[in-house]
Amino acid sequence: MRDYEVVYIFKSSLTTEEIEGRLEGHHAKILSASGSEITAVEHWGKRQLAYPIDRNDNGYYVVTQFTASPAVLPDFERALKLDDDLLRHLVVLSEGELPMPALDDRGDDDRNGDRIRRKVDAAAAPDAAAAAGAPADEGDDAADEGDDTTDDAAADDAATGGDESDEDDADDVDAEREN
Repeated sequence: MRDYEVVYIFKSSLTTEEIEGRLEGHHAKILSASGSEITAVEHWGKRQLAYPIDRNDNGYYVVTQFTASPAVLPDFERALKLDDDLLRHLVVLSEGELPMPALDDRGDDDRNGDRIRRKVDAAAAPDAAAAAGAPADEGDDAADEGDDTTDDAAADDAATGGDESDEDDADDVDAEREN
């Protein structure tokens, strides 16, 4: 006896009663051998397919784990191939519980999302970025293209305590662009 796992993708137009009926028929093929048993059935529900299959954009996913002898598989897979309402199926050896996808918690700095988020945070609060270990934006990045006027205007505002009016800030920015 070996542990197996099968993933079914049924047409999304089927009702849950029709899907249950088809599952019972397919599982009867598995249970026909002595000692075989269905250990888990998980309905993942309707999901969008990565590409259309027989003009279907969505499918109803079901994952079943079972224990059976390898001699049962040829008849079982033949029955699956003959089911017209089954878009795809895959039978594999089971390696235990279904793994859950891990969140992407890498610390790579070369991902655009992190770099942009860190840059925005650093420009908004240089002390918070320094405390978090992120380098403060010094205007050396290629993404800035040498235009540091907005960073300098924010620095001027911070240095003067924000006393300058908006018109003075605009004049500073215009004067700096001319240089």
